[in-house]
Amino acid sequence: MIDELSKQYNPKETEDKWYKFWEENDLFCAKPNPKKKPFCIVIPPPNVTGILHMGHALNNTIQDILIRYHRMKGEEALWMPGTDHAGIATQNVVEKSIAKEGLKRQDLGRDKFIERVWQWRQQYGSTIIHQLKKIGASCDWQRTRFTMDDEYSKSVLEVFVRLYEAGLIYQGNRIINWCPRCQTALSDEEAPHHDLQGNLYYLRYPLKEQGLSPASTYGQAKGTVPYVVVATTRPETMLGDTAVAVNPKDKRYKHLIGKTIVLPLAHREIKIISDSAVDMKFGTGAVKITPAHDPNDYATGKKHDLEFVNVMYPDGRMNEFAGDYKDMDRFEAREVILEDLKEKGLLEKVEPHALSAGHCYRCHTIIEPYLSKQWFVKMAPLAKPAIEAVKKERIKFHPKRWTKVYLNWMENIQDWCISRQIWWGHRLPVYYCKKCLETKAPESKIKDRKSKIEQGIIVSRIKPEKCPWCGSSDIYQDEDVLDTWFSSWLWPFATFYWPAGTVSTEVNAFSSKGTVPKEDLNYFYPTSVLVTAPEIIFFWVARMIMSGLEFMKDIPFSDVYIHGTVRDIEGKKMSKSLGNIIDPLEIIKEYGTDALRFSLISITAQGQDVYLSKERFEQGRNFANKIWNASRYILMNLEPENVQVDLCVFFKKEDLSIVNRWILSRFYSVLKEINKDLGSFKFNEAANLLYGFFWHEFCDWYLELIKSDIKNKQNQVVMYKVLEKFLRTLQPFMPFITEEVWQKLPQGRQVTSIMVEPWPHVQEQVIDKKTESKLLAIFEAITQIRNMRAELDIPLQATVKVKIACGNKPKREVLKQLCVDIEKLAKCELIIEEDYRHSQGEFVNVLKDLHIAIVLAGAIDVDTYKEKLKQKIDKANQDIKAKANLLGNSNFVKNAPVEIVEKEKEKLAELEGLLKKMQGIRDGLK
Repeated sequence: MIDELSKQYNPKETEDKWYKFWEENDLFCAKPNPKKKPFCIVIPPPNVTGILHMGHALNNTIQDILIRYHRMKGEEALWMPGTDHAGIATQNVVEKSIAKEGLKRQDLGRDKFIERVWQWRQQYGSTIIHQLKKIGASCDWQRTRFTMDDEYSKSVLEVFVRLYEAGLIYQGNRIINWCPRCQTALSDEEAPHHDLQGNLYYLRYPLKEQGLSPASTYGQAKGTVPYVVVATTRPETMLGDTAVAVNPKDKRYKHLIGKTIVLPLAHREIKIISDSAVDMKFGTGAVKITPAHDPNDYATGKKHDLEFVNVMYPDGRMNEFAGDYKDMDRFEAREVILEDLKEKGLLEKVEPHALSAGHCYRCHTIIEPYLSKQWFVKMAPLAKPAIEAVKKERIKFHPKRWTKVYLNWMENIQDWCISRQIWWGHRLPVYYCKKCLETKAPESKIKDRKSKIEQGIIVSRIKPEKCPWCGSSDIYQDEDVLDTWFSSWLWPFATFYWPAGTVSTEVNAFSSKGTVPKEDLNYFYPTSVLVTAPEIIFFWVARMIMSGLEFMKDIPFSDVYIHGTVRDIEGKKMSKSLGNIIDPLEIIKEYGTDALRFSLISITAQGQDVYLSKERFEQGRNFANKIWNASRYILMNLEPENVQVDLCVFFKKEDLSIVNRWILSRFYSVLKEINKDLGSFKFNEAANLLYGFFWHEFCDWYLELIKSDIKNKQNQVVMYKVLEKFLRTLQPFMPFITEEVWQKLPQGRQVTSIMVEPWPHVQEQVIDKKTESKLLAIFEAITQIRNMRAELDIPLQATVKVKIACGNKPKREVLKQLCVDIEKLAKCELIIEEDYRHSQGEFVNVLKDLHIAIVLAGAIDVDTYKEKLKQKIDKANQDIKAKANLLGNSNFVKNAPVEIVEKEKEKLAELEGLLKKMQGIRDGLK
């Protein structure tokens, strides 16, 4: 007795049930198994503040497809889960939370504030994990890691110390990206540039020396003092100028090099210097040099040994070096400074100017180039082997175009600013001796030169009890924390408890699960594939490759799949501000998880952006319903005793009917293509192959062809075997409905779950391309007859007489063999002939080597139909003329939006196609 499926598929009744079953039976767990090949993916750890969005849904569905596919292939498939502490993002969220209590983090103090962050993480930090489970993610949740776990933190500190001891971490005063809102340094990748419409301000800088005459085109200020005009987009930074630079080849200024300028408003004297880097075509050719507030000026200042004057507080207000403008916000100060310059006759002109400014990636505040003492990693030595690994294709990017992007960035890599002026994160393992910093200790007291490059600075895995230089115990730790990415670049190996896992085979003392980290790390590292988005190639992917090669002496993964960005149907990036977000959890609630997964994957071409509307998910829902209804029909007609056989043993290929040979051949042909597609990360092509096979070939053709003889044992066995293997092949894409249906099948053995069943094996001997070709011709003929009936407006229930002439003898024999089926599916009386002889009163179409003719007598009233057709043709001609006139109107084409013009062109093309078709029908009736 077979359990029947309910009349309708209800995802809500199946999804939670099966996910709980999978977890309770440890079906997601993976352990080192020397008999199996390992396959491992480390999840891009979502921020602990994260809430599931469509980008997550796409990214994790792709990963889950790969994990489920390789698990079924018999590999030990591990999907390592975890979350990122997300330093700035999490701190901002908690600061907003305590602000509702009227508190700032400074009111609580560092330790109390960190306690509040941990409390917040305890309460809300698992939200994203629960949501990932809703989309069917088959991660080994028992292994879930967090980048601020004690064990993980040890890995982070170990890396810092090793890099410091190797001379690859250093502290220095440099221009960095500074966010005045978050009050922290940012790496270049964390400060993306956006185009803005600003201004170019031309400022007059008076010369101190009398009798000097700059270019006359710049005029003079009030009085008789000559001046030089400089152009700048940031006049508020002029208060920090320490030079004006000109190109030594610029004849306009050659006689002024070395002379002195009196800096307006600040009343400081600065020199005019020469530098070949100055662009003579920008502005006036004379540029202000502000070494503490511009990266290019910083380099110039170093080169010419200029003074560095910082005129801003960390919060973006002007400081004491800004004189009268102290405590003004930087942009407020800009306006006041411009007014003062104007009043003194020192603002020559203002011109609109397009510019690009860095913005904080978290709060979107315009960043300030800022001179600050920070910690940096020397990246060039780490980048070299990572460049070679990609060039030699040890690591491959998919699509390949991202290889060039990666290499371009790596070959021009800058040192990485890793210190952040926030409280939530891994605190720098850097300690300072107060006594040494106040008075340098004698050389004889220095005990360990290898790990201490500067007296009074101690880098250590644990807090030292006393200073190695002077013996003082008055030691304090650096206040800064590490960039979030400094912990996540270790993800592929730190998740396996590195370095503990590389020095001992004993049970890991850190792990409550009692795992053996060395075995895990050695077995699963290098991992197999990384699936991620293009925006973090530099933040994360490149750095993981560098850290893997540095600390594990091996690549972290062999393949990197870069998927596109999820956008709305108009191509706009989804955002709250635009109100165009589609919530994946709402889609799951309305359509089901499988519908979400399949719809996303089927429309996502390799590496291309995804254009979504809510209606797109109807495809996945409809497909799920089709699978359910077809499976229900099969189960209602299935007799268990008929199907518990080995198809290859029970039936010889030559004993199978042509229809059964065809469907088996088609399934294995499709399976073969799916294996290729999944191996080359063409997920949408694999999904669409499954869709087309099941809906159109299995349901529309096969089930219809065997319907009248469905109880035949051969048909029963083939129907069952194809359905069962199809469900296994579809499982990685739609795990819930496939499990529900598969569990209802009469297996004839004890089974656990479809997800641990073996992946179907391609039976090459069953693939029969000749039979596929023959049946395809039959289906095309049936489709053509149906289309011809529709064109003639013949009612569906009416039976018509059809002649098919075919000169190809083998194909003609197949036509005769399936004559009854063709008549049934095309609702016709069929006459099969060798040669076509045209007769009056026939509507004819040619399909390759087939002539198909519908006998009109008794099917339609030809004269009445011709009149209707004439009216339709006349109407089409009128519509075409109107559209042509509209598109011929130059005013319309010039003034209408481009998309409207394009739509009108499409409508015209459709009308012309329709007209041509109707004219063909008319001519066929003559």
